[in-house]
Amino acid sequence: MEITTEMIKELRAATGVGVLDCRKALTEADGDYQKAVDFLREKGMATAAKRADRVASQGTVELYSHGNGRVGVMVEVNCETDFVARSEAFRSFAHEVALQIAAASPQYIKEDEIPADVLAHESEIARNRAREEGKPDNILDRIAEGRLEKFKDETCLLRQAYIRDETTTIEKLLLQNIASTGENLVIRRFQRWELGERTSN
Repeated sequence: MEITTEMIKELRAATGVGVLDCRKALTEADGDYQKAVDFLREKGMATAAKRADRVASQGTVELYSHGNGRVGVMVEVNCETDFVARSEAFRSFAHEVALQIAAASPQYIKEDEIPADVLAHESEIARNRAREEGKPDNILDRIAEGRLEKFKDETCLLRQAYIRDETTTIEKLLLQNIASTGENLVIRRFQRWELGERTSN
């Protein structure tokens, strides 16, 4: 796969790593952004990786109401210092996360939060649907796997396409903000309410 200047710039903005190292990481990862980030983290280069184990106990709880009070979102976003917590850039990022949650209704922050029984259930539905569509048995698992990845993209906040720019994800936006603030940032938890919806409990 051809590694473009745009891909390198994007990885560099998110990780703070030099151009040559970004090119090498993308080449090693065959153009896969997340694998390139992982490659840089393994090499100990990515800024975000270096900051990931630092304690983020400052931050803000962002509240957002949409559609004349039809949808409400509360999200906690953490950083390391009160100085960054008060900055316009950090507050803007927290607001963007709240907007994303209001618009895209994620259920989890990251994929490892999805319970195993939910994944098994979704996989079974995908397999049965493929069978109903007349797909051959020998490719049902592959189809189910693909649909499971799509399910994760839709339900995990960090994997969702950013509502303002479909070419990027919330995870990339988070990494860019980690690089620009110079601190570890964490989307800790969120809650989304919609008028008239039924609650599970």
